[in-house]
Amino acid sequence: MLIGVGLPATIPGTDGERLTDWARSAERHGFSTLGVLDRLVYDNYDPLVALTAAAAVTRRISLATTVLTAPYRNNTPLLAKQVASLDRISGGRLTLGLAAGNRDDDFTVSGVDPAARGRLLDAMLKELRATWRAAGGPDAVGPAPRSPLPLVLGGTSEAAFRRAAQYGRGWIAGGSSPSGYRTNADRVEAAWRRYGRTGRPHLMTLLYFALGPRAEQLAERYLLDYYAFSGRAESIVTMALTEPHRVRAAVKAYQDAGCDEIVFMPCGASPDQLDRLAEAVL
Repeated sequence: MLIGVGLPATIPGTDGERLTDWARSAERHGFSTLGVLDRLVYDNYDPLVALTAAAAVTRRISLATTVLTAPYRNNTPLLAKQVASLDRISGGRLTLGLAAGNRDDDFTVSGVDPAARGRLLDAMLKELRATWRAAGGPDAVGPAPRSPLPLVLGGTSEAAFRRAAQYGRGWIAGGSSPSGYRTNADRVEAAWRRYGRTGRPHLMTLLYFALGPRAEQLAERYLLDYYAFSGRAESIVTMALTEPHRVRAAVKAYQDAGCDEIVFMPCGASPDQLDRLAEAVL
């Protein structure tokens, strides 16, 4: 089981120095991956910019968008260039996680019809692949990624599972119970077989954590705000892991459910959160 951690790039008020210090510390602790969430209409850093900052101060830790909402970025050649640039700057450490998204306001402010997001994502996946393959040729958009870029797809619809099998290295869940995760992983693996893929998909999940004396208050303050749009913020708060033994139990449960990598997303940006997580699981 690989254990990654999210950057606190969506924690309002996090300054740039805290972000880069967090990235350095995550690498020193030995986490597998630095992940980052994506929102447009929120007080957060752009995920590609945040990962570029992390790439500049690290050397070994993998970087991943977990996940990027691609369809409201309605200039696919520009996105291809941004992603490939980050991959090259990082020395080929990027995994690109993509999903259709579920926040209508991000689409509306971008001038993109949210009802078209699935169709747009399918078209973008084809265009991204074609753009990177053509890089280096005359009149082509470059650079190309350092090597074929690993893609993971998010979502729990049949279309999401199909995209994972058709284009991806694997699939990432946004949070569920271990039993629910296993059910969806089975659906991913079934799609994998339908598309004639060999081996097995890389299966990932995101889990929220907050640790220490004020853990529950920290999780509640952040998650109620971040998920205020969803109508289910209170239930998401109850899923946050706020004690070390719950973190360790989650690792065991998701490993038993077939998960290959957990990215623990922080509910606060204090350095002690990273230290406490490392003490619990590494």
